[in-house]
Amino acid sequence: MKSRPAEISKNVYGEPLVPCSFDPLTGFIRDGCCKTGEDDPGTHVVCAVMTDAFLKFSLARGNDLLSPRPEWHFPGLQAGDQWCLCATRWQEALEHDVAPPVVLESTNLKVLKLIDIEVLKLYEHRHPEAL
Repeated sequence: MKSRPAEISKNVYGEPLVPCSFDPLTGFIRDGCCKTGEDDPGTHVVCAVMTDAFLKFSLARGNDLLSPRPEWHFPGLQAGDQWCLCATRWQEALEHDVAPPVVLESTNLKVLKLIDIEVLKLYEHRHPEAL
């Protein structure tokens, strides 16, 4: 029996997915990338730069991203950290005017099934060296 080659995850530009963050280590499978699969009910595909407003919003919605959870090897997040968010949570934050900036080259192509590329581009994170 032949084994199938591993699928290469693509970003919203159709290019290979660039890692989102290794510190803190993010991704549904904690590999630094916003990959997803059938076992990812939240579809963690948006690489976002955390803001205080978004972190407070997420906490109010019952998802505490601020507090460390050593049992999950989770250090807790702070403004400026990059993290793979669920597409639906990012969209919910958008509806409440607290959507965090998005790193498009690190955001999975699969997000486009839920969120339009033009909307994501409005929230594109610009790296300081690119300005």
